[in-house]
Amino acid sequence: MKYVGAHVSASGGVENAPLNAMQIGAKAFALFTKNQRQWLSPPLSEKSIKAFRTLCEEHNYKPFQILPHDSYLINLGNPDDEGLRKSRESFLDEMHRCELLGLDRLNFHPGSHLGRISEEESLTVIADSINITLEKTAGVTAVIENTAGQGTNLGYRFEQLRYIIDRVEDKSRIGVCIDTCHAFTSGYDLSTEEGFKNVFTQFDAIVGFKYLRGMHLNGSKKEFSTRVDRHENLGGGFLGEEVFRMIMNDDRFDDMPLILETPDETKWAEEIGFLYSLQKK
Repeated sequence: MKYVGAHVSASGGVENAPLNAMQIGAKAFALFTKNQRQWLSPPLSEKSIKAFRTLCEEHNYKPFQILPHDSYLINLGNPDDEGLRKSRESFLDEMHRCELLGLDRLNFHPGSHLGRISEEESLTVIADSINITLEKTAGVTAVIENTAGQGTNLGYRFEQLRYIIDRVEDKSRIGVCIDTCHAFTSGYDLSTEEGFKNVFTQFDAIVGFKYLRGMHLNGSKKEFSTRVDRHENLGGGFLGEEVFRMIMNDDRFDDMPLILETPDETKWAEEIGFLYSLQKK
């Protein structure tokens, strides 16, 4: 079964996220469990934790339908000692928040080398960061999101995702999330049926579908292989609609959160309906 939703607001408390998801007809959702642009945030209150869990149960959102996203400040491959320390502390806090909320996965951008160390060195630091965090937590899978490769960001090639996975000690708690916009602009042409099939044949051979824990469904404002991260609403921009038809009719993408991060949130309910309309009867 397909579980389509969007990255909804948790403003006013994490307990508002399932309510916001329900209002747009989402069968899945993503959220930030704290302010994504600050290093430190107040701890989750017992009231919020209980309300979040209760509302998820009432509206039938199970952990496998929810894909929380960590802070944009975190860089688990940071070459700077202080920056790496803060990133690891913040990532651990994010994982603990997921534990408290009863969530089973946390999506994150792997990190950046900042032009100061090699890609391989930074990827190794990212893997070390994940290992340190998994040792201190339980029950939450670290889900690496592919990137567009903008600037010095890593994770834009399937081989880089595999490099990290190979160095994570607990393979049962590592996964990946594929963003369609990021894949397209990083050089994976998903815009045609043939391209889609080729890309995911590569993905399965290099990474493996057993590691796929979610997807971000986004159009692209930028052209193929530009390595620029600019999301577009579905059907707009350069990616087109074929990729979404393929995803909605491929059972390899069943039973995981398929999350819209398109820029016009007023269209999310319409886009969710559109995606389900692509399914063959």
